[in-house]
This record gives sequence, structure tokens and C-alpha cells, in this order.
Amino acid sequence: MALASSVKVVLGSIAFAIFWVLAVFPAVPFLPVGRTAGSLLGGMLMVIFQVITADQAYAAIDLQILGLLFGTMVVSVYLERADMFKYLGKLLSWKSRGAKDLICRVCLISAISSAFFTNDTSCVVLTEFVLKIARQHNLPPHPFLLALASSANIGSAATPIGNPQNLVIAVQSKISFGNFLKGILPAMIMGVIVNALLLLCMYWKLLSIEKVEEDVDLEVLAEEELNSHRFSPATMTHFTPLNSPGMSVPMGHVENLRNRSVPSANEIQGVPSGTLESARNSNASKEAANDVSSQVKEETIPSEGKDDLTTRWKKILWKSCVYLVTIGMLIALLLDLNMSWTAITAALALMVLDFKDARPSLEKVSYSLLVFFCGMFITVEGFNKTGIPSTLWDFMEPYSKIDRVSGIAILAIIILVMSNLVSNVPTVLLLGARVAALAAAISAADEKKAWLILAWVSTVAGNLSLLGSAANIIVCEQARRAPEHGYTLSFWSHLKFGVPSTLIVTAIGLTLIR
Repeated sequence: MALASSVKVVLGSIAFAIFWVLAVFPAVPFLPVGRTAGSLLGGMLMVIFQVITADQAYAAIDLQILGLLFGTMVVSVYLERADMFKYLGKLLSWKSRGAKDLICRVCLISAISSAFFTNDTSCVVLTEFVLKIARQHNLPPHPFLLALASSANIGSAATPIGNPQNLVIAVQSKISFGNFLKGILPAMIMGVIVNALLLLCMYWKLLSIEKVEEDVDLEVLAEEELNSHRFSPATMTHFTPLNSPGMSVPMGHVENLRNRSVPSANEIQGVPSGTLESARNSNASKEAANDVSSQVKEETIPSEGKDDLTTRWKKILWKSCVYLVTIGMLIALLLDLNMSWTAITAALALMVLDFKDARPSLEKVSYSLLVFFCGMFITVEGFNKTGIPSTLWDFMEPYSKIDRVSGIAILAIIILVMSNLVSNVPTVLLLGARVAALAAAISAADEKKAWLILAWVSTVAGNLSLLGSAANIIVCEQARRAPEHGYTLSFWSHLKFGVPSTLIVTAIGLTLIR
């Protein structure tokens, strides 16, 4: 595609530059409006500058990707309500054998959960829990935070629902869920193993420091801390008995109470017999009332126990239904049914089975992310119309053919650099069709491989720097804001591990993609 007119190229570049700045630096001082507003601003400028028409802008929005993203987010919300992530957290603490064992578990659980519940969701739920476990063991938090974020990115590469760029690739390439999983799974498994080994090598001394604090019951910690992500139960007031050590009462007060409660014989003798008789009758009526109330309590306690048992069974049944619907969704995806409608159907099934107003669950969906995607689709479409991406690709195309090792290496470097400069989803939108067309000229198998290479490299590229992926930023922000256990993961401490990990894991994974 030739370059458009000079005016369109300049105006389109300005619009895309504004989008890029706000996407990478959402709190930039001169326009701190955030990523979502920046995305919409970029798309609107493309239309106002007449780089694309309004109809072309509407056509650029891919409803299949938005539907798939919405459906998977709703399913993740219901899985969190069904305590799926609480059980994953318990796996971290179950019979843990020290720091090195713990960091390997973080890598494994983060990768698996990200592959099926998206990397962002896993990082949101697990960050604070991982941080608190590290603090309880008197261990430095940053190796565990790095393990969580980097493994989440690597694990999410294995499936189309693991991250947003894979959703785009799956829809555009029409590669089935099963073939996608088969093609990248070996690379993902080896990538997680290599990533864990790199963490152990780089932080071996830190992880070998003997604990100063006493061990805690991690299973109890798992239960308490993961519950604290949802709510903070009110503290009940406890009454202290008179004879407890914490309650000091002067002896004179106790004596007065005793004197008031037990009348003397002389006092009784001075009372008329009629008064005594009425007192006896009133005491008898009080005893009868107490007997009746105790019988009512005895009858009430079993009914309350039955209600609790019924509620417990209903909760177990509901959780089972949530897990079965999720498994059914994954099976449907493996059977090559439409991914977008499968995710939406699963989400609606969970809403119906919940048998409650779905608004509280739907409010947890990240609608700002959906809006961000709409604006990004329009912005990238406008930038493509300028002809700049095509011109740059025409220059690199002869060196990026995937039928030779040097071509794969150059293509991987291009994707790595662009994913960290432009972000991974825009990179996929800009390069996807071009890379696939170049590979299709060789063979159909190479076309599929090209899409999978794009998915693998653009995802793992997120580990290069702290700003490389949303999962990294989520872990950093969640850790910084954690109450009592806050920790700041710096850009340089991430870069120190991120560069070697990204390069080594990417290179090893490329040899295993089929």
C-alpha cells in the first residue's frame, strides 16, 4: 500500500502519537486523562482529521473480539465468587517446603490460572496474597512478585482467552482453540520452567536466608487473606466475665453486689406473710416463663441448624454449577464452536443459575477496557490508512520470512521492539495480516505458524519491562497499595530480571512452536 497524501500522513501520525503517549503513560502531566480516554481521543481525531470516514470507524470495531472479552470477564467474576481463586491460593500454601518451593508454586499456579482466566484477573486476585505470604516468611517480596507477573504473561500465551492480543489473533486467524493450545503449549511449559530456573538462579541467596520469624499456619492464612479480598467482616463486641484476668473489679463492689442479691434472715422475718406469698408466686411464674423460653430455644436451635445446612448445600450446588459451566465452555471452545458466542452463552448461563440480580456481578466487568478496545480499533485502522505501517513492513519483509532461522529471529526482534514501544495489542493489529500474508505465500502451515509466533513473542515481550504489559502494572500497583504489607516494585528491579528472561524464554519458545 502506497503512502497517503502528506496531510493525511501528518494528521494520522499526530492522532496515533497522542493515542500512543496516553496508552503508555496514562498519567502524563499535560493530559492526564488515562488510557481509555486517550484511546477514544485517538479514534475521534482520526475521524475529525478525515483520515478515515465515520462508517470506516464503525466498521473497524470488531464485535467478535469485544464479545469474547466481555464473556470471559463475566465468567471470571463468577469464578471468583465461587472461590476458585481461594482454592488456587490454598495450593500455594499447602505443605510448602520453603522459599524455593514457594516461588516454583507461584510460577506454576500463575501460569495455569492465566491460561484459562486471563493474566490480568490472576494478577488482580493473587498479588496481595503472594505478597503477604512472602512477608510472613520474612522473605524479600520482589522475586515472588516477578514470578507472579512474568509467569502470568507466559502462561497466558497458551490459549486464545489468556490475554487480549491472543483474542485478536484467534479471531483474525480463525485458528481453533484446540490447535492454538497444541501449537503453543510446549513452548509455554518450557517457558514457565526456564523462567522459574532464572528466578532461582538470580535470587538464590535471597531465597536461602534463614527465617527469623516463626512459621505460621499457611493454610489458615490462605483462608483468611483471600477472604479479606472480598470483604472485611465486622468485629463483634465481646463481654468480659467478672472473674476473668482482664476485668478488675474492687472487692467492695463485689461485696455490695452479693449483699444486694442475697437478703438476710432478719430482712425476711420483717416482711409480712402476704408479701412473701406474692413473692413466691412471682418467682414461680418467672420459673415457668424461663422453662417456656428454654423450650422455645431448644426448638429453635435445630431449625437454625437445618437452615444453615440447607444454605451450605445450596452454596455447594451453586459452586458446582459454576465449575461445570466453565468446563463446558472450555470443552465447547476445544470443539471449535464460535468463541465469542460460547463465552457469552457461558456468562448468561451463570447469571441465570445465580438466580439473583446480575447487576453487582456485571458492575465488576471492566467496561473501560472494552471502550479502550473500541477506540484502539479505530485509531489503528486510521494509522493503517496512512500507509506508514505498510511502507515500513515492505522494507522489513524480505528479511522476515519464517522459512529460515534468520527470518524468524528478525521477525521476533521486530515484534519484541514494537510490543514494548506501541504495546502488544496494537502491534498485533498492525502486523497480524501482513505477517500472515507473507507466510501464506510459503505454505498454509507456515501461515498458522506465523500467527502463533506473533502470539508467543508479543505476549512474552510484556516481560521485558514494567510497562510492557497490563499484568506487570497490575502487580506493581496492587503491591504498592496493599495494606500493612505494601511494597514498591521499581522499574529497574523489574528490568534487571525482565531483559534476560524475555530474551531466553522467547528464543527457547520459538524452537518449540508447531
